[in-house]
Amino acid sequence: MAGRVYLDWNATTPLRAEAKAAMLTAWELSGNPSSVHNEGRTARRLVEDARDAVAKAVGGRPQDVVFLSGGTEANALALTPGLRRGVNGPAEWLLVSAVEHASVLAGGRFSADAIGSINVTPAGVVDLAHLRALLADGPPALVSVMLANNETGAIQPVAEVAEIVHAAGGLLHVDAIQAFGKIPFDFASTQADLLTLSAHKIGGPKGAGALVLAEGVEGLEAWLRGGGQELGRRAGTENVAGIAGFGAAAKSAMATLKADAARVRGLRDRLEHGLRETPGLLVYADDVKRLPNTVLFTVPGMKAETAVIGFDLAGVAVSSGSACSSGKVQPSHVLAAMGYRPELTQGAVRLSLGWSTTETDVDLALKAWRKLADTLVKGERRNTA
Repeated sequence: MAGRVYLDWNATTPLRAEAKAAMLTAWELSGNPSSVHNEGRTARRLVEDARDAVAKAVGGRPQDVVFLSGGTEANALALTPGLRRGVNGPAEWLLVSAVEHASVLAGGRFSADAIGSINVTPAGVVDLAHLRALLADGPPALVSVMLANNETGAIQPVAEVAEIVHAAGGLLHVDAIQAFGKIPFDFASTQADLLTLSAHKIGGPKGAGALVLAEGVEGLEAWLRGGGQELGRRAGTENVAGIAGFGAAAKSAMATLKADAARVRGLRDRLEHGLRETPGLLVYADDVKRLPNTVLFTVPGMKAETAVIGFDLAGVAVSSGSACSSGKVQPSHVLAAMGYRPELTQGAVRLSLGWSTTETDVDLALKAWRKLADTLVKGERRNTA
């Protein structure tokens, strides 16, 4: 919307021009990508070109990319009991960090009594000692740890997690949805066995995602059965336009990743410096590595819902945490796992930046916040005095 400032990039991103162009091309096609005639082969070519682009972006093989309806379905498919790789036995239980996305905490097809939780530190980073203790003397496990948290931006030590998990004969699933397009990574750097991605977090369309398997992962069972699409791993005619947009967005994001990250980090630091002028303001996970675009903050006594509305009325779009739950009046499970009291977690506001964010956007957001801080925060403090 003209005249507004968008600082909710962790919820979703604007559609890249390259993705829109690829989707428009796909929408003009009449063929089913499973058909053998020319029209079908043309549609198939778009799907496979996108598969190559997504695979290249994370250092995987095209044949190990499974296209799905989004990050939630990708995470659900990844959490399959019986997954195995190499000589180790199949995964019999699931361990997830306490700060995972709701689609991972749901556990996929693991039964509730086969799911365990990994503690995190006060900074929101996985407690490696607790992970080792959970894995000790147990059967092979599938462990799920996100690369970067969608609320705090905290980056997890997934390579260290992988080393611990693999030494115990297990597999590691990394939800890389929030990190994709913001920081460089691939299978080699994460040592993951499975990665999940989402198109709309990198400038692609909503409704497209992917599960990418490391070479040699076996035992994946499809949720949807029917046709033989996606090598039998996800039945249903492919969303050709969404997949084409995903591939184009992946190419574009990877081409400018380092430059975008450096520029956005500078803007994030400028924003954070201005926010800290407010006495008592707390920035979560500010003492660990974070995504270069994310600030989650609060001031004691502030209500997040009121602050988000205040920002919105001032023309600035922000959120109170995960877009999947920000409409619900409930504390953040991420901040609760980090040990913060409800009176602090109820005031957490997330500002997240992206490739088209400008210095003017940051200045306008700070201007809006200063007005809010002069009224909202002081008013809340009076009401609780």
